Amino acid sequence: MRHAYIVDAVRTPVGRRAGGLSQEHPVDVSAHALESLVQRSGVDPAAIDDVILGATDAVGPQVGDIARLSWLAAGLPDHVPGVTIDRQCGSSQQAVHFAAQGVMSGTQDLVVAGGIQLMSVVPINIAWSMGSELLHPSPFTSKRWQARYGDEDIDQFRAADLIADKWGLGREEMERYALTSHDRAARATDEGRFEREIAPYGDLAVDECFRRDTTLERMAGLQPLREGGRTTAALSSQIADASAALLIASDGAVKQHGLTPRARVHTMVVRGDDPVFMLTAPIAATQHALSKSGLTVDDIDLFEVNEAFASVVLAWQRELKVPFEKLNVNGGSIALGHPIGASGARIMTTMLHELERTGGRYALQTMCEGGGQANVTIIERI
Repeated sequence: MRHAYIVDAVRTPVGRRAGGLSQEHPVDVSAHALESLVQRSGVDPAAIDDVILGATDAVGPQVGDIARLSWLAAGLPDHVPGVTIDRQCGSSQQAVHFAAQGVMSGTQDLVVAGGIQLMSVVPINIAWSMGSELLHPSPFTSKRWQARYGDEDIDQFRAADLIADKWGLGREEMERYALTSHDRAARATDEGRFEREIAPYGDLAVDECFRRDTTLERMAGLQPLREGGRTTAALSSQIADASAALLIASDGAVKQHGLTPRARVHTMVVRGDDPVFMLTAPIAATQHALSKSGLTVDDIDLFEVNEAFASVVLAWQRELKVPFEKLNVNGGSIALGHPIGASGARIMTTMLHELERTGGRYALQTMCEGGGQANVTIIERI
C-alpha cells in the first residue's frame, strides 16, 4: 500500500477582523504561505505535481483560481498547476485529503495542500449577497430542494441553537467552554507553542484573535444572535484572516528528494448529515473514521474539533466521550479565529506541531461544514 506523508506544514499568524492582515491582498498572503513552505521543507518546487487550496466566497481578489495565482505570485515555477476547491469550512482539510489521495493513488508524488481566506477583505457570504438580484438568488429556492426540505431556514446560527436544544447545552456551560478556549490559546502563545508553525507576515508574528480580558460575566451580558436563542458572539468562531500550506509526499518522493516525513495520513473520511441541523456531521464522521481505522478514542492522543460554535464541540464531545484534556488543547476557533477556507489547513498545521511537541502518536481532526458535512483526518506521527 502506498502512503501519503506530511513533510512540512506552515501557516501565517491568524489576523483578527480589521487587524494585521486586513489590508493585504489574499493572493499575497497565500503566496507567503506557499513560499515559506517551499523554503522550510527544502523541496524543489519544480517537482511539485499540483497545488490544491481551499477558499470560499470566490469574488474580487479571491477569484480566478487563487491556488494557481498565489503559486505564480510567489515566484514559483509556472509549469506547476493549481486548483481551488470549496467544501465550505472544510475546504482546506479536503485539500489535504485530495493531495493525499493523489499521492496514494500513485498518480502524483508531491502535492501542496492548503487554504486562504481574508474575511476582512472578502466578507463572509458576499457571494450570496452579490447574487441577490439574479433570477434565482439562493440554492434553497430550488423547487427540488424545497420539495425535500421545504422552506426551512438554512442558517448556521439557527443550527447552533438547534444543537444546543437537542443536546441540552445551557448557555453557561457553553460560556465556560468558550472561556477555556481563550485561556488555552493565551497559554499556548505565552509558552511559544505556535512559534515553529508560524511564518511571520511583515510585523505580524503572533495570532491576534484570542482575548485575555474576557470573563464569564462579560459573556453573560451579550445578546443572542437570534431572538430566543442561546448562541452569542462569544460562543461563535471569530471572523479572521490567514493562510496555511502543507507538503504531502509519496514514499518515492521522500527517497528521491531526501525529504524527512513528519507524519503519515492514516485515515480520511467525509460524511454528510442533516443539512438543516447543518453542523452535526462531525459526530457520525468521527464514529465512521474510528471504525474504519480500527482505532478507539483511547488510542488518539489529540483531537481537534473546529469551534464553529461551542454547541458543536460540546455535542460532539458528549457523543464521543472524549476527555477534555485531549480536546483543542491550544484553543480553537472561538479564540484563534476561523478564516473559513484556511481553517482546515491551519488546524492540521497546529495539530501536527502539537503532536510532535507532546510526543503523541495519533491525532484526529474534524470540522462541520455547510450542507451538513464533515471531514475527518487521522494522522500518525513518525
